[in-house]
Amino acid sequence: MNCIVIDDEFPARAIIESYISRIPYLTHLQSFKNPIEALGFIKKNKVDLMFVDIQMPELTGTEFLRSLQNKPAAIFTTAYPDYALEGYELDVIDYLVKPISFKRFLVAVEKAHDRIKKRSEEKEDYWIIKADHQTHRLRYSDINYIEGAREYVTYHLKEGKLMSLEALKNLEQSLPDNFIRIHKSYIVNKNNISSKGRHWITVANKELPIGKSYRQQIKDISL
Repeated sequence: MNCIVIDDEFPARAIIESYISRIPYLTHLQSFKNPIEALGFIKKNKVDLMFVDIQMPELTGTEFLRSLQNKPAAIFTTAYPDYALEGYELDVIDYLVKPISFKRFLVAVEKAHDRIKKRSEEKEDYWIIKADHQTHRLRYSDINYIEGAREYVTYHLKEGKLMSLEALKNLEQSLPDNFIRIHKSYIVNKNNISSKGRHWITVANKELPIGKSYRQQIKDISL
């Protein structure tokens, strides 16, 4: 799960970051000292889970969550034990009161993992797109990779390909977890990766480049 940390205090961010590093299925993408900095990042990157402090200047954690239309899963971290009800109303996965022990942190993360996995399993196994003036229903398993070029994307399928008017960054938040961004121009189906190196991966006999900012998350993929 791709994670970000939002907290205005450096020591608090450092503790959460250290805990994330100890859990194999968590990937720390970035930390922010205020929610406003995080807004643009969330729009451009696939974030599965946020650790959000509540009491922050400019914008509180609860105000931040209310401002998001398609918000990632969230866990509140706070020094004040008086916001549990509000967190419940915002569908927050858990509520951690500082100082946070690793044991309590792990319990919260397991809840998040279970919920995100369940959501992924509940998604339909096909994708509806419009291409060539027609509507197509593509099974996710038939998509090898998706290539972006300005305002268009090309779906490279097990049989043929289709081009559609769409931005690659918009697709990233909508596709299931078995799809991963590897480059500014490519999203690939992890299940169809046949081999990988530090700077490339192979999907359906096609070698694709890995962007520098995506290398760490690709490194963590097991074939």
